[in-house]
Amino acid sequence: MAELTIAFVDLTGSVSVFETLGNERATQAVTKLTQWIGSVGIDNGGKVVKMLGDGVLLSFANNRMAVETMIQIHQEHAQRVAQWPSRLKLMMQIGMARGQVVQVDGDCFGDAVNVASRLSDLAGPEQILATDTVIRKLGVRHGVRSRSLGPMRIKGRAEPCEVFRIEWQSEMLSEFLTLPADLHALNTSTESVYGGIELGWLDTSQSFSLTDLPVKIGRVPEADFVVNDPRVSRLHASIDIRSGNYVLEDISSYGTWVRFTGADNPISLRRQECLLHSDGEIALGAPFTDFSGPNVTFKLVDGQMVLGRGGPL
Repeated sequence: MAELTIAFVDLTGSVSVFETLGNERATQAVTKLTQWIGSVGIDNGGKVVKMLGDGVLLSFANNRMAVETMIQIHQEHAQRVAQWPSRLKLMMQIGMARGQVVQVDGDCFGDAVNVASRLSDLAGPEQILATDTVIRKLGVRHGVRSRSLGPMRIKGRAEPCEVFRIEWQSEMLSEFLTLPADLHALNTSTESVYGGIELGWLDTSQSFSLTDLPVKIGRVPEADFVVNDPRVSRLHASIDIRSGNYVLEDISSYGTWVRFTGADNPISLRRQECLLHSDGEIALGAPFTDFSGPNVTFKLVDGQMVLGRGGPL
């Protein structure tokens, strides 16, 4: 047996992500995120006990490092998803406990494992709940802010235990726990959620990730992609993603036409929508037979989720 700190990190919000991205893309997103959580734990001296679908079970011999790692994970992930639409946000709820743990064939068993799992279930999104043993083991002058929630009865335990909520938000932490920007700064300029769409018109080209959708195409500056032509409505068309499929919707006065690369016959839309299943062109306000009409090219992009530390996982 060994005395370890157990951390159970569980993802929340996956239902909305699966509905938006579809099974394949959403599974990739969840997998990449759990892999990143595991890699941060390993980098800080922990071990990945096992991956549990949308959860990660980690163990740490060093209690203080376990707490600081969970704070780091929350801080970095919160910064990453701050600008993402709510329907694509995968948040975390974390439970922590310390105690004697039996390790068998790479797995862990014991009261600390059970309690960490239960506290993860009890935690709200973006919360870290920890037992009193975790807080006491931090020692003096540790710089971690926490608040006692009082004794709690936890399923499977005869006696209640005192539970603390660890305050991980940067403004609540002492300077001691401030992470160096050069080590953990997020590369937000290249961050995307598994692809997006590129639009082009004349000499203008613009890329949109899934976190930017829905994208409005129109004549006015308020549009996300501006096509300055009198035949284009103020807001002419919208591109969104549903169940993992890109959907173009005509919201114009004069109609929209879609032609896929390699296809002869365009699709005509009048207040209707169609799936963008491959690359192609969009004619706005005038059909493709009008060679003077404004045509927007589109390209579907398979991307990678960049999870900080200099590159994609």
